[in-house]
Amino acid sequence: MTSKEIEKTALEIGEPVAAEQGVYIVDVSYEKRPDGFALCFYIDRADGVGIDECEAFSRAVEAKLDEKDPIDGNYVLEVSSPGVDRRLTKEREFMYYVGREVDVKLFKELDGVKEFTGVLSGYSNKTAIIDRGGETYEIPVKQAAYIKLSFRF
Repeated sequence: MTSKEIEKTALEIGEPVAAEQGVYIVDVSYEKRPDGFALCFYIDRADGVGIDECEAFSRAVEAKLDEKDPIDGNYVLEVSSPGVDRRLTKEREFMYYVGREVDVKLFKELDGVKEFTGVLSGYSNKTAIIDRGGETYEIPVKQAAYIKLSFRF
């Protein structure tokens, strides 16, 4: 299986587990690291997740992965929150966070600015739709250095 196929299979196995636990799988990645392979689930929910939710999901999804055994060879299973500085990259991430405030940094200026904050109002065809100050901008993801959730501390 390719990494993308493993990610898709892991997502299919993990989604019912996530639903049972009241969390959402924002992303799944399967990657080679210097010390081997890692299967990483990034989970979230409206009020955020902590170590307890990550641990509970990890135990439950590990049991399902062991039962179905879709991955040849050894790997490390990791579960975490997406993190406050995570860049949105995949459609499922954008769709989950519609309605949330995002920070955007563009490679080229748009209406005289390269960085701004707005509300993610949609996503289609690899293009984020962002409302900013009464204006709606369609930003192709490849034209943005990043689009990430906006957090004010």
